[in-house]
Amino acid sequence: MPIASTRFGATGLSISRLVLGTMTFGLQTDEPTSVRILDAAADAGITTLDVADVYPLGGGLPTAGRTEEIVGRWLRGKRERFIVATKAVGKIGPAPWDQGGSRKHLLDAIDGSLRRLGTDYVDLYQLHSDDANTPLTETAEALDAIVRSGKARYVGVSNFLAYRLARLLGVAETRRLAQVVSVQPRYSLLFREIERELLPLAQEVGLAVIPYNPLAGGLLTGKHRPGAPTPGTRFTLGTAAERYQDRYWHDEHFAAVEALRPIASELGVSLATLAVAWVLANPAITAPIIGASKPEQLADSIAAGSVILPPAILARLDALTAAFRRGDAGR
Repeated sequence: MPIASTRFGATGLSISRLVLGTMTFGLQTDEPTSVRILDAAADAGITTLDVADVYPLGGGLPTAGRTEEIVGRWLRGKRERFIVATKAVGKIGPAPWDQGGSRKHLLDAIDGSLRRLGTDYVDLYQLHSDDANTPLTETAEALDAIVRSGKARYVGVSNFLAYRLARLLGVAETRRLAQVVSVQPRYSLLFREIERELLPLAQEVGLAVIPYNPLAGGLLTGKHRPGAPTPGTRFTLGTAAERYQDRYWHDEHFAAVEALRPIASELGVSLATLAVAWVLANPAITAPIIGASKPEQLADSIAAGSVILPPAILARLDALTAAFRRGDAGR
């Protein structure tokens, strides 16, 4: 069944109900494999791609921009068939101004991303994180300039606390600047804290929500076991390994995964399919970002698009992972 489309928040744009994440491209996943993943996603009907100028994740400064270059080469001759989103704020060069939410950096960063992607615009340009060292007014004005220049159709944010996002929305509204239309937070059965404030804010003001990590860095595939992290995964790869271990490599997370296995078996689906279907079942969610290091890994996530979880199952999943909503389990 082809991937359905859905409205992108309060905008007039429609995107695919699943988004392909690309942060493995160029480090964990070489270019030929990355191309096969892109082909498989496109064949399944995924038309929305999420990139960032610092990707591949875990490579650090020497590899920054490599993922955009891979995606850009793949997009040649078919750019008009895809919604392309990228992100800035992370460090992409040696100078102190090669990062952050300043006007200087964002106006330079968008040009670099467009060059690497081989396009003259992106559909969505996002702040990868909040830069507390730059006034929100300056950042909002820079995003507005990027939209008015035609280099981005829409702007969004990622990894923002609800109160900071609310302030940014207020700045843009009072100054009549281009408004943020989307938010990209971390969200899964093993990390639910955004349900408390960020998701209600998004629903109230009509923001699209495109969460990343619906499989908790791969832990919700069920392939990992307690002990030393699996070599070659994001729990061991490059500069991101410590971050992912801190997020998910804990006894309470493994215990939750084991408690979820019988539910997946009962429904006749994989644990990964169950996890992505649960994210899709939340009415506040627009389209989760799925990723893979091999083309065949996409199948379980794509299958979630046609799974409807019964209310009784949703209630059981909610009860089993409630601690990850309160923030008193996990990190």
